[in-house]
Amino acid sequence: MQRKRLKNIDKVKKEILLNAIGEIIHEKREKIGKGILLHSYEYDLSSSSLSLIEKGQRDPQITTLWKIVNSLDMDFLDFIELLIQKLPKDFKMTDD
Repeated sequence: MQRKRLKNIDKVKKEILLNAIGEIIHEKREKIGKGILLHSYEYDLSSSSLSLIEKGQRDPQITTLWKIVNSLDMDFLDFIELLIQKLPKDFKMTDD
């Protein structure tokens, strides 16, 4: 029973993280003024993957995330700082 509860907590935390990542990417892409198809084409990204990432429905690999962040003319560290700001205070993926 305890193990199942921890899996549910991890799932909720993962959803929070993926949604925050997606929101940042979506906001930055919209600010640039490009649709998903054009942006994906210009930077050799999968439009379906980008769409799912923006919706928080896909967990991107670090290399994919790095490529997306760079395509938004952002430094990866700046992206991480935005992500930290967007997440709940003291957010952790693991329990102590």
